[in-house]
Amino acid sequence: MRRLITGAALTALTAKALLRGGGIDLGGRVAVVTGGSRGLGLALAREFASQGAAVVVCARNAEQVEGAASELRAGGADALGVACDVRDPEQVRALIDRAVERHGRLDVLVNNAGTISIGPVEVQTLEDFQQAMDTMFWGTYHPTMAALPHLRAAEAGRIVNITSIGGKVPAPHLLPYTAAKSAAVGFSEGLRVELAPEGVLVTTVVPGLMRTGSHLAALAKGDSAAEFRWFGLAASLPVTSTSAEHAARRIVAAARRGDAEVILTWQAHLAVRLHGLAPALSSRAAALVDRLLPDPPSDGSGTEAELGGETGVDLGPLGALGDRAAETHRQSLD
Repeated sequence: MRRLITGAALTALTAKALLRGGGIDLGGRVAVVTGGSRGLGLALAREFASQGAAVVVCARNAEQVEGAASELRAGGADALGVACDVRDPEQVRALIDRAVERHGRLDVLVNNAGTISIGPVEVQTLEDFQQAMDTMFWGTYHPTMAALPHLRAAEAGRIVNITSIGGKVPAPHLLPYTAAKSAAVGFSEGLRVELAPEGVLVTTVVPGLMRTGSHLAALAKGDSAAEFRWFGLAASLPVTSTSAEHAARRIVAAARRGDAEVILTWQAHLAVRLHGLAPALSSRAAALVDRLLPDPPSDGSGTEAELGGETGVDLGPLGALGDRAAETHRQSLD
């Protein structure tokens, strides 16, 4: 017990010193970013690289991840792309081994890989829930366990878990996603409690909607065109979303400081506070939103998913910012 108390006190003193200095210096450090070939993951890799860190990005698609790494290198970054499915612990161990073999160290792990399935619960299948958990819970667990020995050996190891407002507040028509993100939030917060005395600080990131272009890669089910329309617009309009660049800057700054949590967007802050203070009222408000969303097909069909960009829906001028974000952050339908 005495060792635990002493360790916690030393960690607190170290954290205060780091905060006074703005956090750790990322120059010369090594960051692994999962889901780093596009979207927020790519924006985070760019931000880490701009602050002097070497970055290792991974994604399932080898061509896409090498394209992202090539772009980062063209901008002057020390970047390596590795094809890796975070659902597979063997592939994850190989990813971490490659990062350490290349650089001799690992300082920051960003668990960012994710998928999203939009539609009412009636059209969500067991496989949808399993895939969500495999990617966003187990896909957080596997890299964390593989990286921990190296992060413990680092001077000031960092783990950054990209969760979601859906992990804090119920979101209609996103049930597999919110279930997996809720599990990730619990894992992340519990992990911080256990690792802080060892000097490894865990940051739980709770984003609201962001303009990353990821709506094009979302799976739309049920009335797929209508589902894509509402989600695509919500993820594109400035009144409901924030830019990926702004999000990346705030996340990397929080990682440097070792913050316990960062909530992105004022809407997400408001939703979390309301749900914490008045969960019944918050749930009723979400239920009202649910009534405005598309109904499932009356014939019982709609369990087949379409990628958002393949629904044939043109979001028009209102989707312009989302389209621009998709181009900037290498989103595609491949």
